[in-house]
Amino acid sequence: MTINIFNNIEHVNPFSLLFFRVSALRLRLGVGDHVSPVKPSGAGARSINQRAVPDPLDHRLIPLDRNHGSCAKSYGVDRARGRYILFLDDDSCPRSGSVERMIERFDAAPDLAAAGFTVFLPSGRREGAALPHVFVGCGVGLRAEALRSVGGLDRSFFMQAEEYDLCFRLVQAGWQSEVFDDLHVDHLKTQHARRTERTIFYDVRNNLRVAARYLPAPYHRVYAEDWRLRYQWLAQIDGHQEAFARGLAAARRRRALDRVLFKPRRLGKDALENFFRFDEIRQHMTDLSRSGVRRIVLADFGKNLYAFHKAAAEVGVAVATIADDRFCSAGRVYRDVPIVPVAEALRADFDAVVVAQCGVVQAESTYQRLRQQTGAPIHSWFTGAPQSHASSARSTNARPITKETQDAQPCAVEA
Repeated sequence: MTINIFNNIEHVNPFSLLFFRVSALRLRLGVGDHVSPVKPSGAGARSINQRAVPDPLDHRLIPLDRNHGSCAKSYGVDRARGRYILFLDDDSCPRSGSVERMIERFDAAPDLAAAGFTVFLPSGRREGAALPHVFVGCGVGLRAEALRSVGGLDRSFFMQAEEYDLCFRLVQAGWQSEVFDDLHVDHLKTQHARRTERTIFYDVRNNLRVAARYLPAPYHRVYAEDWRLRYQWLAQIDGHQEAFARGLAAARRRRALDRVLFKPRRLGKDALENFFRFDEIRQHMTDLSRSGVRRIVLADFGKNLYAFHKAAAEVGVAVATIADDRFCSAGRVYRDVPIVPVAEALRADFDAVVVAQCGVVQAESTYQRLRQQTGAPIHSWFTGAPQSHASSARSTNARPITKETQDAQPCAVEA
């Protein structure tokens, strides 16, 4: 097990340390016999090199000379001896029974490399990746053999998108990566986790590196541009344009080298479908077209919006608008389709709404919110089991969202 500790041992959620010690006792027999929390030192951090952490178990604290971000977990991997490795952050803690179920999952599936946990935030919201089969780094079990066979975490990423980088390598190498709804971890996000200038810098730099490394032509250029736009607009919302510019420049400096060095690890057809679902989305869109749908609203400017837009164009379904309250702005378009507030999109002329998310957490959150706003047909294909909601009286059943109804709805946080 590896736990990232930022600055001081006191910063760690005490429940994580308690879980860490109890679990080590329970899992020592050939499973998790080496437990290794990781401490990246930050500026102004008090040195803990001389401080002993009382523990009768094989519990090692690894002081580092500087902050290595989320990827500092890799130093724990170097020391770990167990068959399975559990990644936690200093503010995350698995719920009772989840680690035991994680081990059962690994034992039952020899090709399972990553067992992602369902992540819960203090507000009750869930946190999840924007693409299927990608875990959140604050709670994931990994098969040590698989992790090491693909090179482990890339420390050059520091933070942001390192999960995508690792998942893409694992799946392309023939391993499986899954997120399970019976494995639960609480993530007590602190102020360190806010969208800061540093977060924006690494978001744009690392996501563009992932596109350059793993996506085959022509998708590497398509998604690099889509993700550039997405993080540029997020930076504008948060007032971090300078950090975005630095991150973009850093990605461009690395692009050619990443493209060449990672050519042998480019995603093949099956791996690409595993994450981006081009064929599945096209089939769903074909079914919509055959049912008589001719004009749709795409809900959310998600990380995989291109796959939904592409499928609609291929089957002859027109996209009237893209509905997104966060990314909408006067005159803003995506591939000539206006991005407008949700309320405005729902007043347009359309036959159905399609939730343009293939991450389960985001898809479910958007679907539930839309149900509060409209009685129009809503199609969400990636909510665990595909969902659709329709009413013959769209306008009369519509219910405007207020602050109260927003707060009552389950929300998603994208990792």
